[in-house]
Amino acid sequence: MEIPVITLGDLPPCPVAPDALQGIPRQQTNPSRWKVEHGHWEEFISVLRSHGVEVSEKKGARGVYVTDAGGLACGMPHGVVSASTAAQVSQLLKYAQAFKVPVTTRGGGLTTEGESVAFGGILLDMTGMKQVVSIDRDAMTVRTQAGIFWHRLAEVLRREQLDYLSAPLNLTSSVGGTIGVGGIDVNSCKYGCSADQVLSMQVVTPTGEIRECSDEENPELFKRVILGYGQFGVITEATLKIRPFTPMKMHYCYYRSLRHAIEDLQMLDQAAACDYSGILTMMDKAVTLLVGFDSDERNEIFMKQWRSKLRGFGEPVFAIRLAIYYLFRPWRIGELMYLVQRKSGLFPDLQPPQHMRDGKLVDRTAVFSRAVWKHWGHKHMVIPDLATNVDKFVEAVERGNKVCKKYFRHYTLYCVGIRLRDDHQQHYELSSIPPDANELSYGCEFEPMLDERDYSRDELQSFKNEIYDIGVDMQTRYYRFGGMMKGYIRRALGDEMVDRHLAMKREADPSMILNRDVIF
Repeated sequence: MEIPVITLGDLPPCPVAPDALQGIPRQQTNPSRWKVEHGHWEEFISVLRSHGVEVSEKKGARGVYVTDAGGLACGMPHGVVSASTAAQVSQLLKYAQAFKVPVTTRGGGLTTEGESVAFGGILLDMTGMKQVVSIDRDAMTVRTQAGIFWHRLAEVLRREQLDYLSAPLNLTSSVGGTIGVGGIDVNSCKYGCSADQVLSMQVVTPTGEIRECSDEENPELFKRVILGYGQFGVITEATLKIRPFTPMKMHYCYYRSLRHAIEDLQMLDQAAACDYSGILTMMDKAVTLLVGFDSDERNEIFMKQWRSKLRGFGEPVFAIRLAIYYLFRPWRIGELMYLVQRKSGLFPDLQPPQHMRDGKLVDRTAVFSRAVWKHWGHKHMVIPDLATNVDKFVEAVERGNKVCKKYFRHYTLYCVGIRLRDDHQQHYELSSIPPDANELSYGCEFEPMLDERDYSRDELQSFKNEIYDIGVDMQTRYYRFGGMMKGYIRRALGDEMVDRHLAMKREADPSMILNRDVIF
């Protein structure tokens, strides 16, 4: 059977969403469905199967992947490949490139803008690649396949009294998917984002080559794939830094002032006074600063040197102040009831008795992956994010908070600091890390609590647009450039950087088949 020669696909001069231009209304820019040529498709499928790559074409099998965690973008692949080896991924990409068939990769499917939804072509399910390859105690590293979920990796490490360094809050995401977008945790203020823990990777390039890469070996590929939004290769294995397991001691400080909480968070992060930190709010009426420690020594130092400097209250004092506030505002009693209900549901999950021992959380994996996440979202999940340097963070959060108030009765903010690697600018220039950040970056997720009513697509999109416009106005960054975010990429990054990465994409992926609608 003759295989077509790989040539550059038929592309417009600049395949970036039309709403990337200032002044054009920004709509949800779902890509158009790829038009299959049946003879062409049948030949492609036949070639794959002859090389040991099975493609499922049954409607039921394809329908599993019709949407992502966001629930707003819907599409159907023509076929699904569930990979178990790098060789299978290699064969798929090699022939997809030749036949110009788009391939969309998917791990946990936790995208919110349709990035892991296939609008035709092949959906590559990576969750079959879920094995821990090896653990090196001397080097404190783990080699794992990239389709493994973080909670599964944590379970394997825990048996050896080991732990990951930094992982996303939702541990039902895959390791490979997280590396491609960043990943932030409540200990990112100490260790950096999840992608910072990667020492080396096995990557299948868009043309089907299987290559090992690191800062020393194939460094350019390494830099492009980490926080590369799936544009420059499929991660099949990764070597990550790990550490000894330690239980976590948590403190909760309660604020009425969002600004005070943010300023106190920054004070602690800049002084490296804690191992875990973050802000979780219930609207702007109940603001919680979470501070955690891996050792009794660190906890004692905090209590002696830092606790008195924080402007937050303990739970009893805060409850009294909140009660007084609503006593004089009886027309807001519904708001108070919501806050009480929200706390009664959330905090038992943050401190479950079965995972507490001597006042310490001994299984944060179970808490974060299986409990807390259920409190966010409904049938849709809408999470626009802003990332800033230290100086811009307070303003960005306060402006984003006003937008949340405008659109939703109930919402929450999740804020966290991210310790930056020294060479972050050249490593992560296409990422969420702001180019003007130094040592620390800050991120905030604006998360509406969607109730049972139906929200129109335009309503949710308008909300996201206003958050993203704050980022453009303040010259900050976003956690995601996928999905609708591609409409902002030129305004956020500038023509020069976008054109340079577009050229690199075309060189690495001649037919533009790999995750083709995420950015380009």
